[in-house]
Amino acid sequence: MNALMRSVSDSGVVAHRNLLHVVRTPGSMVAGVIQPVMFVLLLAFVFGGSLGGAQYREFLIGGIFAQTLLFNSSFTAVGLANDLQKGIVDRYRSLPMSRIAVILGRTLSDLATSSLSLLVTAVCGLLIGWRVTTGASEVVLGVALLLFFAFATSWIGVFIALTARSVEVAQSLGLVWLFPVAFVSGAFVSIEGMPAPLRVVAEWNPVTAVASAARELFGNAPPPGLAQPTGWPAENAVLYAALSSAVIIAVFAPLALRRYVLISAR
Repeated sequence: MNALMRSVSDSGVVAHRNLLHVVRTPGSMVAGVIQPVMFVLLLAFVFGGSLGGAQYREFLIGGIFAQTLLFNSSFTAVGLANDLQKGIVDRYRSLPMSRIAVILGRTLSDLATSSLSLLVTAVCGLLIGWRVTTGASEVVLGVALLLFFAFATSWIGVFIALTARSVEVAQSLGLVWLFPVAFVSGAFVSIEGMPAPLRVVAEWNPVTAVASAARELFGNAPPPGLAQPTGWPAENAVLYAALSSAVIIAVFAPLALRRYVLISAR
């Protein structure tokens, strides 16, 4: 119990340091704030008119939530790689602190910045006509599920940073997988029109589940004529979104910790 409390305390200190760095260099958050605004405006008004107009714009926001939080994992990769490259992590290793605190502190601080991105996306959605039509309990569950997904994907960013160990490589690796994962999904369109192999991938893609769960919990119906997927992931979107996020953590958190221990042993 003492070791656990020490790890939590040390992680909080590291997370606080990371957030202070964001406050003192606000330019590092520009992409996290501008990106959701850009995607909302582009997809809502450039493509939205041919996909359902106002009803599509309301449907769209659930996908933007999932896509924005997924893309924030690249900030985790770049931020941690920057600390590695500048020797900040080496300084941490010389201190009597928990080993997991460095990477857990990074994921916790990036969870806070993901909350800001989520807020910006919600405000943009409200401005273009998105509305929540469910009760407070569904809204709380929806926000919690989105942040759980953000926390899970940040562990992928941690693993990428520890593998790359340079900002340039981490930035490349942190982005190269995001676009296929984000767009081969039901975040923005119906997966029913995709070729069969892609449709299967999109059906089980956690991004599809998170976007569908957000729409379900916020009460955003799809526009008429937009075919909705069937099958277990679609019919149990909330449960599958939570399970897939838990599996991502269960896979990438141990991998990241093992990688950090190997680096620390050198």
